[in-house]
Amino acid sequence: MEWVKRRAGLLLGSGLVLGLGWTAAVTLSMPDWYDPSEACTRKVGGYDNTSGAEVHTGWFPPSATCDFGNGPVQYMSTTRSVVLSIVGVLILIVLVTGLVQTVKRFSGEPGVTTTADGVNLRRRMINQLTFGALDVGVVVAVLTFFNAAAIIFGGLPGGILFAIASIAGLSALGVVLDRHLGPLPSTTLDSRRRGAVAGATVFGVIFAATALTGQLPFFRLWCVPVGAIAYAAVVAVQWSRQPASKASPAQYSD
Repeated sequence: MEWVKRRAGLLLGSGLVLGLGWTAAVTLSMPDWYDPSEACTRKVGGYDNTSGAEVHTGWFPPSATCDFGNGPVQYMSTTRSVVLSIVGVLILIVLVTGLVQTVKRFSGEPGVTTTADGVNLRRRMINQLTFGALDVGVVVAVLTFFNAAAIIFGGLPGGILFAIASIAGLSALGVVLDRHLGPLPSTTLDSRRRGAVAGATVFGVIFAATALTGQLPFFRLWCVPVGAIAYAAVVAVQWSRQPASKASPAQYSD
């Protein structure tokens, strides 16, 4: 169990990647989303498709049938459905285990304390507000591309996994940026919490803005500056909450 706790991030990341791969495999095993009726005709064959086929699909267990008016006909084989179901359960176990263990790390030991001795805190704060926001903007741009791919090839489950992966990825980036550029003095646990809050907030702002503009479930490129600005705003608040008594006035000067 100790190994599982230490590898929580690896388990979560592996579960998310495998989960997205699983949703893509299920989608590719179903009729073509662009023209499912024609896909049914091509694969099943021997039926009149004049009025089109009624397609029924399910995610768990994965299934797909075509109905040409004479009753449902299997599109996805039973063997493939069973295999995908078993693999899906195994991936879900890995994903949930990693998620639970990752959440537990936010209430663990404080860890190593990094002091502010000899550090120009003003320059450190400016670097986080600028370079940190730029890094977040680059990551959001990448996520904007994969957002469309995850939903097109993974459907609703792919969209949910994408959201979890985005929050986890942005939070991980937030933790790294906080450890290198965040407020001091700080413990490992402090950085982990601040980074997670920053990452989750960035995704929340992007999701809310996309919803308010009526463009869900697909993100747009304007999410890049929105995400960067949201990160800078959260970081500014985090620095403002740092007790002034923990650092000398000279550390905030040039």
